Amino acid sequence: MKRLIRNAKVLYHGELVEKEVLFDETQILKIDDHIDTDAQVIDAEGNAVLPGLVDVHVHFRQPGREAKETIHTGSLAAAHGGFTSVFAMPNVIPSPDDADIMKDYLKLIEKESVIHTYPYGTITRNEAGKQLSDLDGMNQLGVRWFSDDGVGMNNQDLMKQALLYSKEHGCIIACHTEDLAFRKPGASVHESAYAAQHGWIGIPDECESAPLIADLKTEKEVNGRYHACHISSSQSVEALRQAKQAGLDVSGEVTVHHLLLENTDVKGPMWKMNPPLRTHADRMSLIEGLESGALDFIANDHAPHTAEDKNTTMDKAAFGIVSIETAFPLLYTEFVHNTKRWTLQQLIEWMSEKPAARFGLEKTGRIEEGWKADMFIADLNTTDRIDPSTFYSKGKNTPFIGWETCAKIKETIVDGKTVWKE
Repeated sequence: MKRLIRNAKVLYHGELVEKEVLFDETQILKIDDHIDTDAQVIDAEGNAVLPGLVDVHVHFRQPGREAKETIHTGSLAAAHGGFTSVFAMPNVIPSPDDADIMKDYLKLIEKESVIHTYPYGTITRNEAGKQLSDLDGMNQLGVRWFSDDGVGMNNQDLMKQALLYSKEHGCIIACHTEDLAFRKPGASVHESAYAAQHGWIGIPDECESAPLIADLKTEKEVNGRYHACHISSSQSVEALRQAKQAGLDVSGEVTVHHLLLENTDVKGPMWKMNPPLRTHADRMSLIEGLESGALDFIANDHAPHTAEDKNTTMDKAAFGIVSIETAFPLLYTEFVHNTKRWTLQQLIEWMSEKPAARFGLEKTGRIEEGWKADMFIADLNTTDRIDPSTFYSKGKNTPFIGWETCAKIKETIVDGKTVWKE
């Protein structure tokens, strides 16, 4: 069925311009000032029409941890946030580490997800870091992204094998770099005087940066396709910058919370995430790293938990926050509207076009004729407040409660069909 968006300001060739957009389930058919057609009309009411957002790092918890999130609730939350494509991390039960398990996982996603959800396979069996998973079997099913997210894979012999496979088959090896030798039991926040004042055990930068540097050394030997998850420290940014200058096929993501918050913002378990919020200098390094290309794009690390997981002491509370429903409004408000540090086009590139390109999603991330009909409509002239009671996610664990935004998602379209509407 053909549909037409009218009365809209479309992000087209880098600018918000008044255009009409004709599309069907397969692609965007035409973009013009006025289109005569008998298609079903969507009145955008003067709002912005933007490319659907892409997140390469979410946790939908299902199968195995449905009390925290399901594929259905997680994908609805994503749609509520303007996301049309996400990549689901594989720390679920059973671990998707071979073709048979992955087949069942793909069927479950097909049944439950309202958006494009692409599952990672694990790099190692059961994310134990001892034996490579059935990378080839999963690759033959179309799964071309592998991660042991949630744990550091500090085994350079296995890393070398995985990177050699990625080089030969064009897959992505996405790594959560963490060496627990640097993390004391009960550690919960960035290691600093602020942490000591509150009686919290700290986590040093080297917990992330040391294994990242080790991975990049192996990457230099192999030149596979390496991606660094949720970068948080200036040391890590510099390591990635140097790797890129050396011509290595590497990329790095930064989360919304690491762009907006610092270690001295931490008030309790809702601010506890892994890696932790770090210093002002680190946060500035992340922003500048994104702007300079040392980092490539923005992700969420959407990590829903039950209230019981968070309503405890800092040392016992679960790591992670939900953010997929608030990411675009928060970043647009801070960096485009308030400080005018970024343009809307830059933000969309980092949240849509660049992650789509790196992870092999074709014709995704722009509103162009012949590209996928994945987009969202947003009111960029409104006032709203972050309220977890409005979340579609089962998780309400956010440090952004009450933050004021000036952007609100109104409708999300995937493959030409409305999957969420206010």
